[in-house]
Amino acid sequence: MNSLNAILYNLAKRYTELALRELGDRLTSVALYGSVARGEADPESDIDLFIILRDAPRGMLRRRELLEPIRQRLMPELESLWEQGIYTDFVEVIRTEDEAQLFHPLYLDMIAEAKLLYDRGGFLRKVLEKINQRLEELGAQKESLGRTYYWNLKAQFTPGEAIEL
Repeated sequence: MNSLNAILYNLAKRYTELALRELGDRLTSVALYGSVARGEADPESDIDLFIILRDAPRGMLRRRELLEPIRQRLMPELESLWEQGIYTDFVEVIRTEDEAQLFHPLYLDMIAEAKLLYDRGGFLRKVLEKINQRLEELGAQKESLGRTYYWNLKAQFTPGEAIEL
C-alpha cells in the first residue's frame, strides 16, 4: 500500500468512526471499495463508501444530509489534501438494510475488493457471500480487457436467457 493509499484508507476509517458516533445503531455497514480498497489510489481517487443504514429517509439528498456532519468534521483534512494537489472526496452510496438485500451492480466488484470498515452482525458480509455463491453456481468469471474488467456471468449463456443474481 503506497503512502497516499494509506492516507486515504485512514481517512475512510475516520469517516466510519465518526459515522458510528453520529448515527449509532442506525449504522449497519460501511464498506470501502474502488481504487483505495484495491491499493491503487492516485491523486484524483475518490474515497468510495457503500453505507447501509437500518433505516433512512427516502431520497439521496435527505440521506446525504444525515452524513453531512461527518463530512464537515473531515473537511479540514480534505482541504489540506486539496492544497497538496490530491483532489479526493467522499462518494457515498447509501442504502437501507432492505435495499441492500437486493442486488446492486457494485456488489460484483465489492466481492473481491471491498474492505468492510464496519459491519454490525456481519450484515454486508452475508449479502456479499450470497452473491459470491450465486456467481460460483453460474460459473461466472471476471474477465479483463487491458485495465478494464467485466463479468462473464455465465459461460454457456443462451441469448434471451435471464440470469438472476
